[in-house]
Amino acid sequence: MKKVSWMTVVGGLLAASTTAIAEDAASRGKYLAAIMDCTGCHTPGALLGKPDMTKALSGADVGFNIPGLGTFYPPNLTPDDETGLGRWSESEIIAAVRTGHRPDGRILAPVMPYHSYSKLIDSDARALAAYLKSMKPVRNKVPDLLGPNDKPHTPYLAVVLP
Repeated sequence: MKKVSWMTVVGGLLAASTTAIAEDAASRGKYLAAIMDCTGCHTPGALLGKPDMTKALSGADVGFNIPGLGTFYPPNLTPDDETGLGRWSESEIIAAVRTGHRPDGRILAPVMPYHSYSKLIDSDARALAAYLKSMKPVRNKVPDLLGPNDKPHTPYLAVVLP
């Protein structure tokens, strides 16, 4: 019979425990993304009533045109390095969700409800970020942000002031 050290046993238990905690956080994050309706804006086709769930959370193909600000397309939230959040840390994702500040210093479009999401408790904010980082990356580049005088060449929803 092979002798196993207590450190090997404890190490194995800690590794299993850490994996279970990460899976629980990602499960909680998936639940939060669902009730926060992240797919409602960040999934292709969703804003047209026909979401493509094979590309869930990979960014919108319909933008929001806001007078004086421009046209914004909800970005890819999957961990794709080129078109999504793959290069963002969990803390950068949390900051964007809670404060609207991206790592590059840009402020998110005002249609993103980060003011409401600023109320997320720390464990929920970490769980949401863990879920987004755990997803399968989907390469999907959304249209570029347009300035207030640029004409969109793709579908958009317009905010019309009376």
